Amino acid sequence: MTMLDDRTTAATWPAAYPQGYAVVDVETTGLARDDRIVSAAVYRLDAQGNVEDHWYTLVNPERDPGPVWIHGLTSDVLEGAPLFPEIAAEFSARLDGRVLVAHNAIFDWQMIAREYARAERTAPVRQRLCTIALSKELSLPLPNHKLESLAAHFGVVQQRAHHALDDARVLAEAFRPSLHTAAERNVRLPLLECRPLTEWVSTPPAPRIGYQASYHADSWRPSRKRPPCPHPNPGRYETDKPLKQGMRVAFSGDTSIDRELLEDRAVEAGLHVATSVSRLTSLLVTNDPDAATSKTVKAKAFGTPVVDEAAFTQLLRDVAPADG
Repeated sequence: MTMLDDRTTAATWPAAYPQGYAVVDVETTGLARDDRIVSAAVYRLDAQGNVEDHWYTLVNPERDPGPVWIHGLTSDVLEGAPLFPEIAAEFSARLDGRVLVAHNAIFDWQMIAREYARAERTAPVRQRLCTIALSKELSLPLPNHKLESLAAHFGVVQQRAHHALDDARVLAEAFRPSLHTAAERNVRLPLLECRPLTEWVSTPPAPRIGYQASYHADSWRPSRKRPPCPHPNPGRYETDKPLKQGMRVAFSGDTSIDRELLEDRAVEAGLHVATSVSRLTSLLVTNDPDAATSKTVKAKAFGTPVVDEAAFTQLLRDVAPADG
């Protein structure tokens, strides 16, 4: 791997690159459109990716905190935290005029945009950069697209996984050498436009059985044939334990993250993506466990464990290796 060193000057830096970045991580109550942010962190970086300052806050979600076993933030901890409208101005000051950088940036951006919309404000963000997309552009030799894999590639040590401030620090430290590698190769950064929400309904829409948010009529894609999972099925997922390579995972209902991205991440982690639920299914992922879909009905009949999308994406960070 090669990258620019600290002697890099403005004269050798690509002129088209942004002048500043805001590396962001948010922890949330889940991934559905009515879920809320429970903590947020921002590392501000200059044009070359050097840290200028950082900021962290808890946020009272005004609801159940969701997967406490992942982010560690209980209702008692969050009770005295500020509401999002109370930290919106400071958050804006951290984001203003900068490119939002996050790992799987579409998720962080959507959660932030929704919070601003609820507060009847607009986030001052015009572009975002996903470090997953950047690592692909750079063809980094990563075993998967987890944050810890990107961090390990650049020798960044995580101190407190699933804590917004430490996740943002880790990403900031891994982003800087990624940015320098891109600059050295004169790679065009994978910047995407951030469009603020123009309307918001605080009450979530009634789920439409069989409808997948990731598959619109004008963008339908046939399911892809995947190679067989190389690991044996270790059995069902157990609460408070990690996922294990070889587990059979099925998805049902609307997904906030593109379904194919979720499936790709599961496969990269060594899981088996199942198209149906059977007695061999290790886990069902759904944001609406009460929906009368064939998968949720079968999961209840078979006693298959069920988690929501937020818990699943967090569990993907720490998949245990297959036995022997």
